[in-house]
Amino acid sequence: MAKVKKAYFCSACGNEQPKWMGRCPACGEWNTFVEEIVAREEAGGARGLVKAPSAGAARPVPIGEIVRDELRRIDLGIGEVNRVLGGSTGSGDGRSAASTGGMVPGSFILLGGEPGIGKSTLSLQIALGSHGLKTLYVSGEESPAQIKMRAERINPAAASSGSESKSAAGVPAFVYAETLLENIIAQAGALEPDLIVIDSIQTVYSEQLDSSPGSVSQIRECAATFLKYAKTHGVSIVLIGHITKEGSIAGPKILEHMVDVVLSFEGDDAGVYRILRGVKNRFGATFEIGVFEMRGEGLVEVANPSEILLGDYEEPLSGIAVGAAVDGIRPYLIETQSLVGGATYGTPQRSATGYDMKRMNMLLAVLEKRAGLKLGAKDVFLNFAGGFRIADTGLDLAVAGAVMSSYFDRPIEAGVCMAGEIGLSGEVRPAPRSEQRIAEAARLGFRRIVVSGYLRKSLPKAPNGIEICYINRVDELGKHIFN
Repeated sequence: MAKVKKAYFCSACGNEQPKWMGRCPACGEWNTFVEEIVAREEAGGARGLVKAPSAGAARPVPIGEIVRDELRRIDLGIGEVNRVLGGSTGSGDGRSAASTGGMVPGSFILLGGEPGIGKSTLSLQIALGSHGLKTLYVSGEESPAQIKMRAERINPAAASSGSESKSAAGVPAFVYAETLLENIIAQAGALEPDLIVIDSIQTVYSEQLDSSPGSVSQIRECAATFLKYAKTHGVSIVLIGHITKEGSIAGPKILEHMVDVVLSFEGDDAGVYRILRGVKNRFGATFEIGVFEMRGEGLVEVANPSEILLGDYEEPLSGIAVGAAVDGIRPYLIETQSLVGGATYGTPQRSATGYDMKRMNMLLAVLEKRAGLKLGAKDVFLNFAGGFRIADTGLDLAVAGAVMSSYFDRPIEAGVCMAGEIGLSGEVRPAPRSEQRIAEAARLGFRRIVVSGYLRKSLPKAPNGIEICYINRVDELGKHIFN
């Protein structure tokens, strides 16, 4: 009679325990253990036997004898994705495309994001726009007819009539609606594709396990099988992963450790802009981002984010300041909006969209203490153009400028932007990569930028057409931004 082996797995980190526990000893989360059937074993089976390695198994090799292949990259046809995957020879000014960036053959990539953010759309665009790659798009959530409808909207030429859709280079792009792991591996072996897209890893299951699809053991087993196939056959695999309500990728944490690259697709559901961010990358750095705009025909690359994040008004408005931000090594200018008014209900309100509330409260306290603004009885609202989420401390000066402008109801002089970090004593510290911020402001036609006075000796000569104003304290900001 077959014996059923059960275990308890933590849904947060994948830790395995023989019995249920209230708190996971590995990650510390409470009430995350779920019971799963691991395997069914025949009674009387041999256990504890150490087998000799098979004839085809790999052997230990001295590190000096290993021949390292030259790392080549495949152009995916989408410059923003190539940039995030790494290998770019761009100058870091945010304008040049990732000329040599792209995907490394045999790489294992995990793409995560909120529902409806555009993960399936982006992965299908990669499948249809790849240069010379035979792709296999495996869908466990949509039928082939639904994928065909999206493909016709994204790339009508690639989704032309016929049994096989074609990529941009005329190479077949196959669609396969299947969730059984063994069938997917068998079809991949028969087609021998260069790129496989799995949408999504939570829907794939193996018949070797008795647990349901999406469980910790199923995700771990399926990911391990895909990893082995990618490395042994040199096939690149892109896994699409769901995320939890806390914002982390669903499934065990070991899933993120298995893959070579973890990409996070971010954005506001109500907005039109999306950011592709590298969280982990074994073949490059993680400081690059890709910006897209969601349109009816799919995701469109945004080569110059500054132009979409700056407003064009007929007359100057109070409460609006322009800050020079940097995400990774990519500089861009963004419009910072603030509204300061009397507290109608007695208790002042504080609200920030796309910005850390704790940091905003800290900056408001510094402005009240060091710059003399009476903000204790004022409602303060903060927003960034485009629905972007900002974590750059170099925008502190722009936030302070927007609050000052709304507090005094005076518009900031046209052609002025800011870049600097504010300390608790009211001092203005240098923003990281200040030189790139200044160059981006000069390129977009700004004639003055306010930065920290500590940069006076380290900065080179200012680019033509822009004046650099140095301040050491936040109370000096007003005289440089108002007429």
